[in-house]
Amino acid sequence: MAFRLSSLSRIRFTAGGLVAAALVVSVGWSGMLYAANQSVQGAKKEDAGFDGDAPTAILIEASSGSVLFEKNADELRAPSSMMKLMTAEVVFNAVKKGDIKLTDEYRISENAWRRGGAPSGGSTMFAAINSKVSVDDLLHGAIIQSGNDACIALAEGLAGSEKIFASDFMTKRARELGMTKSTFGNSNGLPDPGNKMTVRELGILARHIILDFPEFYKLFGEKEFTWNKIRQPNRNPLLNALEGADGLKTGYTKEGGYGMVGSAVQNGTRLIVVVNGLEDSEDRATEAKKMLEWGFRNFETRTLIAADQPVGYAKVFGGESRSVKLVAKSPVKVMVHKSGGDKLIARIVYSGPVKAPIAVGQQVGVVRVWRSGNIAVETPVYAAEAIGTGSTVRRAIDGASELVIGMFRAGAEKL
Repeated sequence: MAFRLSSLSRIRFTAGGLVAAALVVSVGWSGMLYAANQSVQGAKKEDAGFDGDAPTAILIEASSGSVLFEKNADELRAPSSMMKLMTAEVVFNAVKKGDIKLTDEYRISENAWRRGGAPSGGSTMFAAINSKVSVDDLLHGAIIQSGNDACIALAEGLAGSEKIFASDFMTKRARELGMTKSTFGNSNGLPDPGNKMTVRELGILARHIILDFPEFYKLFGEKEFTWNKIRQPNRNPLLNALEGADGLKTGYTKEGGYGMVGSAVQNGTRLIVVVNGLEDSEDRATEAKKMLEWGFRNFETRTLIAADQPVGYAKVFGGESRSVKLVAKSPVKVMVHKSGGDKLIARIVYSGPVKAPIAVGQQVGVVRVWRSGNIAVETPVYAAEAIGTGSTVRRAIDGASELVIGMFRAGAEKL
């Protein structure tokens, strides 16, 4: 099965604003241009081939970020202990940057012990009050045992207080990773009005951890951890129920319901599933397993656009040329149904026209691919050539042209 790209057409929406260049993509035998919908809240059973019971869910192919299924994926909900992934990522990043070491030790404060330790009645690593525990062991406790005390100790150790950690460390890092909706009130997901995440952003976070911190990701697959002479099993039921499962995190609060972020590898393909809002733990495990199995059974990876292959052009303002050729530095891959029934659309989206001069390798926008109405993958596109500044006459003509377009646009919006 081979992909074909048709000739490109450019659609200018507004002067100095968003521009989309549409690429009609066909999968061997057919192709249909769909109206782009960037806020799809579900997939019809007849289109996606899967009808999930979870109120919110998403299934992602890890390598490309291709979305195979989504349902209310942008709905904010309490993430419960799944939010510990954000705390873990902040610590992973601090270690990677050299700000802290795995051998550094943090004290278990009375606050960490009382709110997250043995007296709390919640998930805990049973760290003793006033004891000092290494960052490495606290990560084991937070990830494998879902220890609330471990998360609080890490937060206090890095930021001085859990409140500062949530606002200045977790939120800042989430925004750096493109997670624009997530908010955090504490480090561990215990009930707090400030704890809100979407399954899409939990999926983004899980994919980032898997791809960028492989040395730490292996912690999520460890079956047990013993601390203070208390051995506890990993709380992730997928580890013993699905071939290739090796992560990530479960969660439950009364407000958020039962949720899970899970991942597994089969035949060289890694999938990530996130579900939330289910009514009991068995449904959570069953739903996550069912969705992963459906993904492995029905999808395969195909290359849509090869690395450095021209994918289209962006309009240039005030340049030697009226347009600039665009390429993707890495292959644009998308997961498609093995049955071959997918209808794809790819569009180059950028803010334009792009002002000259333009350097080779300068990021201009993204190529965004939809599959049956759902955004499947998004990849940056770059200038394949340098475009110098045009003559004074050229710049004047472009300026006048964009002024007219802007006036037309403004007039149309008043109608």
